[in-house]
Amino acid sequence: MAGPKQKLKFAFYWAASCGGCEIGVLDIDEKILDVVELADIVFWPVALDVKYKDVEAMPDGSIDVCFFNGAIRTEEQEHLAKLLRKKAKVLVAFGACSHTGGVPGLANLADREEIFARAYLESPSTENPQRVVPKTSTRVKEGELRLPEFYDAVKTLDQTVEVDYYLPGCPPAPGLILKAVEAIAKGELPPKGSVLAPLKSVCDECERNKTKPEKLSISQLKRPHEAELDPEKCFLAQGVICLGPATRGGCDARCVDGNMPCTGCQGPCPNEIDQGAAMISALSSILGVEGEREAGYDPQKLVDQVVDPVGTFYMYTLPASVLGRRVKKK
Repeated sequence: MAGPKQKLKFAFYWAASCGGCEIGVLDIDEKILDVVELADIVFWPVALDVKYKDVEAMPDGSIDVCFFNGAIRTEEQEHLAKLLRKKAKVLVAFGACSHTGGVPGLANLADREEIFARAYLESPSTENPQRVVPKTSTRVKEGELRLPEFYDAVKTLDQTVEVDYYLPGCPPAPGLILKAVEAIAKGELPPKGSVLAPLKSVCDECERNKTKPEKLSISQLKRPHEAELDPEKCFLAQGVICLGPATRGGCDARCVDGNMPCTGCQGPCPNEIDQGAAMISALSSILGVEGEREAGYDPQKLVDQVVDPVGTFYMYTLPASVLGRRVKKK
């Protein structure tokens, strides 16, 4: 007589991120009980008291699936990425930060020296007469204190270790999480390297797409707080930048349903090399209409209305983009 089916072993880790992906796991509500029935969670620092040494003692490949959220910013996070890669049969980049760099990746506009100067020396509320900044090692009378090295740039998970699957979103939508867990349970995962989300764009899921004019043109760009937004009309038709055309779907257009434009957290659509460049290309095709230049139309004025180009087009994807990071001449 066959014994009870052995449960899978899951691990969760939180690197450079806001913690929203941890909440995203709980957003599957009572379905979390199905996950617990399917798998034992052997490592989850935010919820379980498991030490790094306990993970180091686990046999290689003994964790069936590790859901790793957060980008790689420090030496400690890189160490855990490499350690969990060894211990896990399947490594999933869980959420935008591990997938494409996320909001922490916008720090690639500065280097470590600039970041430390702003955080510890230059901000209006900082009082630091001795101009102390973090160091990896310092001696006190009790002995040596150590901090992980703070790297000069933010990296995605797959820029650090090999990744098997990607679960996009900030955080991933509950439906995508449940589908991924179901595919794992049934042994029906797609080929390695797949993004566990639909092949369509956010626009394909958006009800407002029905209201988009056949020939769309924008004569003025507005930020969301500068307009009284029509909750049923396409954002682009209202002159508000929405990254829906360049963003992978799977989120059910939740932000748009809340009357806020898509900011691109699901990452690029399939076959897009660079999400920001794809959206800039799409936007450039609707900035005004042919012939308006002769009537005094100035496309540069429209471009100047994009107050924060990097934050607009690369909010979640700067480390994974063609740009990668700002490079300063020393």
